[in-house]
Amino acid sequence: MRSPKLAALELRRFGRGRMPRAALVALLLLPLLYGALYLWSFWDPYGRLDRIPVALVNEDKGASTEGERLTAGDDLTGRLLDSKVFDWHEVGPAEAEKGVEDGTYYLSLTMPADFSERIASSAGDSPETGALQVRTNDANNYIVGQISRTVFAEVRSAASTKASRGFLDRIFINFSGLHDATARAAAGADDLRSGVARAKEGSKDLASGLKDAKSGSGTLSAGIIKLDKGASGLETGSRQVADGTQALADQVNGVAADVRPFLKDNGKAIGDTARLVADSSKAVRDNLDLLVETAPTASATAHTASDDLAEVHRIRCEEQPLPDPGVCPQLKRAKTAAADVAKVADDVNALVTHQNGDLTELRTQLTTLRKQADALAKRSPDLDTDLESAVAKINALNTGAHKVAKGAETLHTGLGTAKTGAGSLDAGLGKLRKGAKSLDSGLYRLGDGSATLAQGLNDGVGKIPDYDKKDRHDRTGVMADPVRLASTSLHAAPNYGTGFAPYFIPLSLWVGAMVAYMLIQPLNRRALSAGAPAWRIAFAGWLPVAAIGLLQVAALMSVLHWRLGLEMTHAAGTIGFLALVTCCFAAIVQWLNARFGAAGRILVLAVLMLQLTSAGGTYPVQTSPGFFGAIHPYLPMTYVVDGLRRLITGGGLGPVWQACAVLLAFTAGALALTALSARRKQVWTLDRLHPELSL
Repeated sequence: MRSPKLAALELRRFGRGRMPRAALVALLLLPLLYGALYLWSFWDPYGRLDRIPVALVNEDKGASTEGERLTAGDDLTGRLLDSKVFDWHEVGPAEAEKGVEDGTYYLSLTMPADFSERIASSAGDSPETGALQVRTNDANNYIVGQISRTVFAEVRSAASTKASRGFLDRIFINFSGLHDATARAAAGADDLRSGVARAKEGSKDLASGLKDAKSGSGTLSAGIIKLDKGASGLETGSRQVADGTQALADQVNGVAADVRPFLKDNGKAIGDTARLVADSSKAVRDNLDLLVETAPTASATAHTASDDLAEVHRIRCEEQPLPDPGVCPQLKRAKTAAADVAKVADDVNALVTHQNGDLTELRTQLTTLRKQADALAKRSPDLDTDLESAVAKINALNTGAHKVAKGAETLHTGLGTAKTGAGSLDAGLGKLRKGAKSLDSGLYRLGDGSATLAQGLNDGVGKIPDYDKKDRHDRTGVMADPVRLASTSLHAAPNYGTGFAPYFIPLSLWVGAMVAYMLIQPLNRRALSAGAPAWRIAFAGWLPVAAIGLLQVAALMSVLHWRLGLEMTHAAGTIGFLALVTCCFAAIVQWLNARFGAAGRILVLAVLMLQLTSAGGTYPVQTSPGFFGAIHPYLPMTYVVDGLRRLITGGGLGPVWQACAVLLAFTAGALALTALSARRKQVWTLDRLHPELSL
């Protein structure tokens, strides 16, 4: 009987009564429980946040700043109630704390009593940050706490922007005050000239006392400059030495750290190896002379043997009318081998004859190798001690070099300070002397300068900005919020359910195939008993579940699309891809049940768990422990999830074609393994008659 007929007989059993027909209907609708029902439960949770009860506590008492009343808490409360982000409940602090604890409210937002006062402080001498207090309780719901962090980050940003606008607005108002103050300063500059005349009397006495002081400061400055130049050279040289010893010490310590344990544990082995090298090099050198002496004789002997064997072969196998078939093949091989040996002997003889100079050099090198190996063997017991002593000396040298460099640096720094001071003293005295001479004439110019100052202040009044109300509003808006986030998303999913559909759809199809093989035999017993071909038995057990799977796909996607509103970029491609998915899952579940029997049902569940945790359907697999990342590329659901994401939300179809190839390979492999299991089960054994486990 062919496979389609066997599959039809298997499905025909479900039409013999009400319960079998009901079981078939339930089997067809089972994926809806995992696919449609799960997705329906959280299809668009972010669109229903206004149903989440949240406590709002406004304890802000307000504040006064520059004659104006600031009520930041009331303003923020009004904006939150209008936003409809959550189901806000204005309550007192005690009720909010109790509600978050017992689950009446998922979280609370509190504006403290000094909220406005802290915001107003930004314009004072001691600015403070206004703090919004958020209380969550993960025992009520962990996800709500995560959502609140995102929502309240936006609330904080909005509140900060508003506070910044007020602060900046006051800055622009102060520009107007500065404008008026500058006008008053211009008037005061005119009064400066009246005091300049009184300063001229003291300038003459100052110039006479500075002459002697200038002579001594010049001599001091010249001597310190010479000392500083020598100290600079000393510092540079000592620093270079310290850097060199540090590099040497680092390299030596690094090498010693790697080599010292080996030398300490393997000193004897190194000595033994060195002695073996010395003995071996001596033996090779001694045998070179023997090679030179025997090579010509060996070559002549090899040719004689080759000629003798060729003659025997000619007499026995070529000139005889009836060659001996039992001897001739062996003689021919011997003749060929003797000729090869003669050729090799000729090559060796030629090497010895023409390369005697190279052999002499080799003897010399072997002698040198033996001496060096003997020396290493003698020093091997002390290699670790020698290395340790050398490292200690190098480190001591490095430490001393750094101390010298530090001292030279301190000396140079001190002399540099002294040089600067002496130079400043000399220059200062020179300037004072010169300045004293110029002070008299400068006081006259000061009078003129005060007039210029007054004129400049009057000109500056026109350059200081004096913003009106509209200008202040526009400028504070830009400066309070100078950066806006322009966010774009390629192939964005419209809601939460669409984003998770590629994860739950294959889950539901796997469960559908798993339950189907609880009702349908993976291998037809009648076909097994009748001795049908194994591949036909496997195909007959797979066809009914694959057919049911196609109906499951049709039912599931109909509900998701027409009832829940799932929109697919490639609708036809999605349906065809899911048909391949359900056929693949059916083949894998069939093989696990056919090969392992009752235990196979447990394995089917275990494989499902491994796929769900490593497919990357929720969080990226890179955020999971390493085990799940390791099995991620080897499970079919990984490729199913990637392919469905491209088919549903859009994007390049490369992952879809890759997933198709992988699913076809899994399907073919599973069917082949099922056929192999069917062939084995056509032989009845004691384990099959009395299984160790049955479900």
